[in-house]
Amino acid sequence: MKPAPFRYVRPTTLGEACAVLAAEEDARVIAGGQTLVPMLAMRLARPSTLVDIARMPGLSGIARDGDVLVIGATTRQVEAERSALVARDLPLLAAALPWVGHPPTRTRGTVGGSCANADPSAEIPLVAVTLDAEIVVEDESGPMPMLADDFFIGPMITAVPPSGILTAVRFPVWDEARIGAAFHEISARRSDFAFVSAAAQVARDAEGRCTRIALGIGGVGDRPVKLDVSGLIGTALDAATVAAAVHAAAAALEATSDLHASADYRRRVAVTLGARAIADAAANIQAKEGGR
Repeated sequence: MKPAPFRYVRPTTLGEACAVLAAEEDARVIAGGQTLVPMLAMRLARPSTLVDIARMPGLSGIARDGDVLVIGATTRQVEAERSALVARDLPLLAAALPWVGHPPTRTRGTVGGSCANADPSAEIPLVAVTLDAEIVVEDESGPMPMLADDFFIGPMITAVPPSGILTAVRFPVWDEARIGAAFHEISARRSDFAFVSAAAQVARDAEGRCTRIALGIGGVGDRPVKLDVSGLIGTALDAATVAAAVHAAAAALEATSDLHASADYRRRVAVTLGARAIADAAANIQAKEGGR
């Protein structure tokens, strides 16, 4: 199939782009287009106008800002995947990025586009929720930062206003010295949409006790969620304690059923992958220190 007819504009400023969105109810923003273009081709999306922000100045790049790593919305996923800053300051995002689509799609897909699309099984939104990232949206009235947990509302639904554009994602950088991260997901084939995914980042002290921990689950319900496993702080993260904590935290998970997996299956796999991600994140610290 071919897309339905649409108008194409490439504004040079954010204000111009927001004005187009405000004037046309059916206008859509495009940057990498790895999700939107196939939807256009299948006529699942029929925008009146495409607003291309891919080359708009100021929306791309990776930079440290105090205790936050800021990634511009139009930054290509492959740039983040290869970034030394991301590898050093955001080990969880570095662990998740190789699971995003395929290498060719990561060369076009953007960090902001993945968040704006809000697929419940997407990896970057899951990392954003897990790490309590701040997503910056701007419209004609100015920037509107919001926590990722408030930004994602449901499948393909976000808190972006009709004339708003996602401009950056601000990821908190943990200041602990000994940090490990791990990411796991289950899908029919590598790089397909995940049935369930788990993201964990852990900090431990010199004695091996957990000092900070974050665990997120994706693909289970209609949005990524962060589970409360704070009870593991102060423990040595032994297998039995971790399994019990994840099982208790996942008890209230709202799961969906579809052609690929039942709700019960998703809940069970969420517990397994969550415990595995925590164990591997903890082991990652030891591996980085050469097994000491």
